[in-house]
Amino acid sequence: MSPLLAAFLLLVSMGLTSASTVPLRPGFYAETCPEADFIVKDVMRRNMIREPRSAASVMRFQFHDCFVNGCDASVLLDDTPNMLGEKLALSNIDSLRSYEVIDEVKEELEKVCPGTVSCADIIIMAARAAVVLSGGPDWDVKLGRVDSLTASQEDSNNIMPSPRANASLLMDLFQRFNLSVKDMVALSGSHSIGQARCFSILFRLYNQSGSGRPDPAIETNYREKLDKLCPLGGDENVTGDLDATPTTFDNRYFKDLVAGRGFLNSDQTLYTFPETRKYVTLFSKNQLAFFRAFVEGMIKMGDLQSGRPGEIRSNCRMANSRPVRVLMES
Repeated sequence: MSPLLAAFLLLVSMGLTSASTVPLRPGFYAETCPEADFIVKDVMRRNMIREPRSAASVMRFQFHDCFVNGCDASVLLDDTPNMLGEKLALSNIDSLRSYEVIDEVKEELEKVCPGTVSCADIIIMAARAAVVLSGGPDWDVKLGRVDSLTASQEDSNNIMPSPRANASLLMDLFQRFNLSVKDMVALSGSHSIGQARCFSILFRLYNQSGSGRPDPAIETNYREKLDKLCPLGGDENVTGDLDATPTTFDNRYFKDLVAGRGFLNSDQTLYTFPETRKYVTLFSKNQLAFFRAFVEGMIKMGDLQSGRPGEIRSNCRMANSRPVRVLMES
């Protein structure tokens, strides 16, 4: 028996495989779990009724997951004695929420088709459902991802941007992942829904760039509103709407940026930088153009993969206690 054949038979006897999976594609679970999409949407719908903010929270999992070593659900892993996960990374702690929604989706899927749908694919499907159920565009998601075996708080801290980031820093970050300026501006439109904490904007209200003064880009009446919501020395965990229609996915976010009513510094600078202003202006006037660009960006972001071995977790918060199937990402 050749060494290569012996190694293959050993992998088979262990229930493992290092063969490549089928490339990401729409309809990946059409035969193995045809109910998957319905279950994801149903769980999202129920949770959005209970807590409207869950739509924005779940949608943002895709960005926070895919930019850190690919779309592999590493962001969902809890810390272990031997691993510091990404949940307490600087851009995630007190920011990412609604992990329990993903848990609920996984639990429902495991009842119907156990060991079949990856947590990484759940994030992608749930993000799409959050957009659609909030009034935004629909699209075919490509599926077939595997779940990572580990996570890295250090990698998340080194990659994910701060709310203080400006458009220049964001353009550089997105370029690292072959995402264009247009992609970046469109994907920033995810802030069409949701809220953020006062903690994220105190510096621009009272000490922008160390000047001891507010950000001059903030429209006067809006700044007065923010001053009341987020007074100096007040509760930094109070939340404010990211745009004027925080539960509806539309182009209001871009209209607000044009009017100087962006909540986060990273949002408002999209209108102050010439390279990004043209897309903000376009999307503020043409919602369909925004929807098309957003869908294109979400698909491209969903294609980010690490190429590392993975598995289909039975619990999204932890790697399987013993390998059931170890797969290679497409």
